[in-house]
Amino acid sequence: MDIEQKQEELIEHFVNQASTFQGSSLATVIIAATSHPSLFAFSEILSVPNVIELQGTEHSIYLDLLRMFAHGTWSEYKSSASILPPFAPDQVLKLKQLTVLTLAETNKFMGLFQVLPYDVLMQELDVVNVRELEDFLINECMYVGIVRGKLDQFRRCFQVQFAAGRDLRPGQLGSMIHTLSNWLSTSDNLLISIQEKIKWADTMSDLDKKHKKEADERMEEVKKALSLKADIDFRGHEEMFSELGGVMDYDEDRIRPKRRRHPLG
Repeated sequence: MDIEQKQEELIEHFVNQASTFQGSSLATVIIAATSHPSLFAFSEILSVPNVIELQGTEHSIYLDLLRMFAHGTWSEYKSSASILPPFAPDQVLKLKQLTVLTLAETNKFMGLFQVLPYDVLMQELDVVNVRELEDFLINECMYVGIVRGKLDQFRRCFQVQFAAGRDLRPGQLGSMIHTLSNWLSTSDNLLISIQEKIKWADTMSDLDKKHKKEADERMEEVKKALSLKADIDFRGHEEMFSELGGVMDYDEDRIRPKRRRHPLG
C-alpha cells in the first residue's frame, strides 16, 4: 500500500472518530492522530464540526495542537510550547518530519529541486551533528516515503527531489492559485515556443526534401545528357571508322599490282 492510500484510510478513520466524540474523548482522538507514525495531513480533521467547536472551551488547546501539526514547525512549537499540551516522543518526531516537508517546499518552483543546507536543517530540527541529521533524513524521512533526495556530504546539503505536500495554511490558497496561474502561463508560452520550433523544423525538413529532390532530378538529367552524348559520340566514331575502312579497301584494290600472265610452254 502506498503512502497516499494509507493517508486516505487514516484520515477517514480519524475524521469518523472526531465526528463521534466530544470533549476529553475528542482530545484523545487528536492526540492519537498527531502521534500516528503514518499520518501527515490534518486539514480534514480540522474541518470536522466537533473539532471546530473546541474553540473557546477548556479543551481548545487540543485544537491549537492540531493546528500546529497541520501548519506549524518544530521551531514554532518551541516558541509556543507553554500554551500547548506537552509532546510525547512520537509527536516530537512527527513535527520534525513535518518541518522537513515545510523546508522542502519553501521557495520551490514547480518541479525544481530544493537544496536544504545542513546548517539550516540542524538548526530547525535541533540536531547537534551531521551524522544524527543524515540518520534522521534517511530513516525517518526517506525510508518512510515522505521525501526523496540525495545527501551531499561534500556540499553539506540535502537535495530534495520529492516532498509530500502539507496542509495549506489559512490564506495560503490564494498564493498557491497565483503561483499555479503563473506556472500555467509560463507553460503555455513554452508550449507555443516549442510548437513554433517544431513547425520551423518541419518547414526546413520539407525544404531540404524539395532541394534534394530537385538536385536528384538535375543529376538524373545530367546523367542522361552525358549518356546521350557518349552514345552519339560513339556512333559518330563508329561510322567514321567504317567509312575509313571502305576507303582503305578501295585504295588497296587500286594500287594492288596486277600479276602478269605468262604463256604456257
